[in-house]
Amino acid sequence: MSVHVVAMGVSGSGKSTVAEGVVERTGWVFAEADAFHPQANIDKMSQGIPLTDEDRWPWLHDLAAWMAEHAARGEDTVITCSALKRTYRDVLRADVAALGAGHRVVFAHLDGSAAVIADRLEGRQGHFMPASLLQSQIDTLEDLEPDEDGVVLDLTAAPEVLVDRVMASVAPGR
Repeated sequence: MSVHVVAMGVSGSGKSTVAEGVVERTGWVFAEADAFHPQANIDKMSQGIPLTDEDRWPWLHDLAAWMAEHAARGEDTVITCSALKRTYRDVLRADVAALGAGHRVVFAHLDGSAAVIADRLEGRQGHFMPASLLQSQIDTLEDLEPDEDGVVLDLTAAPEVLVDRVMASVAPGR
C-alpha cells in the first residue's frame, strides 16, 4: 500500500519547502506539479491570466496518473499542487483510490493570510506565476472538507514544524 502527500495551497504558501522537507525525511518520490503544466498554461500565467478549469483538467489528470503509476508499484510520493478546489482534489484522488483500499492521498494545506503570502511572492525570483494572480487563487481556494484526508497547516510555522505535522498525519510512528 502507498501514501501520497499533496502539499497544497496558493502560490507562495510554501508548498515546495514542505514537500522537500517530507522527501528529505522519507526518501519518497517527488514531483513538482508545475513541471506537468503544458507550455500554454505557463504562458497564460506568465502573462497574468488566471487558468480556467478547462486549462487545469488535463494537468490534474496527468498528476493523478503519475501518482497512480507509483502507487501501483507500492511507492510513496510527494507532490506540490495548488489543488484549490474540491473537484481538483477529487481528480487527484481518483486514480489512486481506484487501486483499492490502503492507498492514501493526503492533502497538506498550507494556509495563511493574503498579506504574508503576497510578501513572499514579491520576494520570489525566477517563477512564472506573478503576484498579480494571488487574489484569483485565493478566490478559487476551497477549504478541505471534513471527509477529505488531510491536515491544515499554518504557513508561518517553521518548516520543520510543518513537516512534523505532515508526518504525524500521514505516517504515525514512521
